[in-house]
Amino acid sequence: MITLKKLTSKDSETIKELFNDVFTNEPWNDDWSDHVQLQRYIEDLTGNVNSLTLGLYDGNDELVGLSLGSIIHWCTGTEYYIYEFCIRRDKQGRGLGTEFLNLIEGYVKPLNITHIYLQTERTVPAYGFYQKNGFVELQDHASLFKEFK
Repeated sequence: MITLKKLTSKDSETIKELFNDVFTNEPWNDDWSDHVQLQRYIEDLTGNVNSLTLGLYDGNDELVGLSLGSIIHWCTGTEYYIYEFCIRRDKQGRGLGTEFLNLIEGYVKPLNITHIYLQTERTVPAYGFYQKNGFVELQDHASLFKEFK
């Protein structure tokens, strides 16, 4: 049986372990070798008054999924902005991600949250996964980035 639990910055070691394992491997290949930077990033996502980090636990009470986000009060309604979402690599492809999203939706609706917002890259499997789960691409939205050299 899987369960959903709200996590906080006190759970940062468990969060970092799963996060690092997922995102330093395919298809992301992120470089999180700077452990101080990783700690700060997890604190950024879990340590604010509006943070909402949810964990998916399996029947052995092991963390198998993460949703790191914030509740944002926007003009069109209150949203749950997911910055990071993942399922443990050896548990992917079994429907847990879809089940996790459904549990998240059930958790946030009673909080008067009207929608979930997230961003991903078009070139990774997550893009199709989110579309399959009812997320649509915003036609008038552009993500912009400027790197300092």
